[in-house]
Amino acid sequence: MFDLQSLGIEYGTLAMFVLLLGFLITGMPLAFVTLLIALIFTLGWFGPMAVPLITSRVYSFVSSFVFVSVPMFVLMAAILDRSGVARDLFDAMRLFGGRLRGGVAVQTIFVAVILAAMSGIIGGEIVLLGLIALPQMLRQGYDKNLAIGVVCAGGSLGTMVPPSIVLIIYGLTANVSIGDLFTSAFIPGFMLAGFYVAYVLFRSYTGKNIAPPPQTEKIPHAEKMRLLKGLFLPIMVVFCVLGSIYGGIASVTEASAVGVAGVIASTVVRGEFSIAMLKAAAVQTLSTCGMIVWIGIGASALVGVFNLMGGINFVSGLITGISDDPITIILFMMLILFILGMFLDWVGIALLTMPIFVPIVKQLGFDPVWFGVLFAMNMQVSFLSPPFGPAAFYLKSVAPPDITLGDIFKALLPFICLQILAVGILIMFPGITGR
Repeated sequence: MFDLQSLGIEYGTLAMFVLLLGFLITGMPLAFVTLLIALIFTLGWFGPMAVPLITSRVYSFVSSFVFVSVPMFVLMAAILDRSGVARDLFDAMRLFGGRLRGGVAVQTIFVAVILAAMSGIIGGEIVLLGLIALPQMLRQGYDKNLAIGVVCAGGSLGTMVPPSIVLIIYGLTANVSIGDLFTSAFIPGFMLAGFYVAYVLFRSYTGKNIAPPPQTEKIPHAEKMRLLKGLFLPIMVVFCVLGSIYGGIASVTEASAVGVAGVIASTVVRGEFSIAMLKAAAVQTLSTCGMIVWIGIGASALVGVFNLMGGINFVSGLITGISDDPITIILFMMLILFILGMFLDWVGIALLTMPIFVPIVKQLGFDPVWFGVLFAMNMQVSFLSPPFGPAAFYLKSVAPPDITLGDIFKALLPFICLQILAVGILIMFPGITGR
């Protein structure tokens, strides 16, 4: 076996990066790429005796009790996908958005916030809104770009709005309180949703042929009551999940189980529950969580061997040597995350970069909880940004055939600008997170 240690940490880091990029270009999944590179460098740098050190690091990641909450929230989203809760929730929002120009787009954002607060999952939300809201907006004459942007940007709010899976993975990686992360992300998440609403209203009232005039016909009282019933169950689930966390009644893991019970109870009350539906949701959950776990195992192994090589200290020195101004270093980290977000999955980004970035953040005197919210906001951008923004591909899978990926990415540009603005505001005014 070639002695990789002779390369030194500088060229060793470069070789690791080139191998990572090279294997990813071949189309090999990130989880297997990171595992393979970790094995190559463990054997080539330290020899076979170091393998147990890496496996012990992997075990500490997958054995975390908080990690149990991830499949629970994914299961919630999978059950929601198969129920009519989202459709009834969207219909109920007509009561509040019907009298506004651009009301359907605004109610789509509000529905996205409630769905995000129910499960914290992104892909399912975009698909649901793409099936429910997008056809309705296009049929009513909304500007195509605005309709597409609202669905993708609103559906990605699960990154920020608690109980966000992104924040849970960050908390596990950075070893900070997930409850604190949820509390700190609450206002920034709603701030970003507020930016979307303000943009929609501005475009609707100032642009020509952007949105149809508001509906003027009155909704009968009986219809109002029927629509309001669609709000009751989702709001109750959100109240039980977030209320139990913020009230100190349950941990994040326990609250996730409460949420699953609430969603299942909702489908029972609505007469939609079946063993077949539960089985399909469980299979989808296994598939999604399997991907997250494998990426976690690979990234943990790679970061573990890189740490043993002295790589984390080397990269930390490079980053902190950029400037004496702490904010400049934070902005540089944001740029790195932004670029990585164009090409890598957020799980891999969190697990590969946070073991390096978080110690630097602490060293600079910043709060790691605030940085976690900043990271989640940055990952919002990664969900929309070309060339591999997953939000665009989720929507393309259910959008009308005449809407191309190019159309979707073009429509997302104003919303990406709003997300970057939100990142800037969080950096300038960290007190928004309450830290």
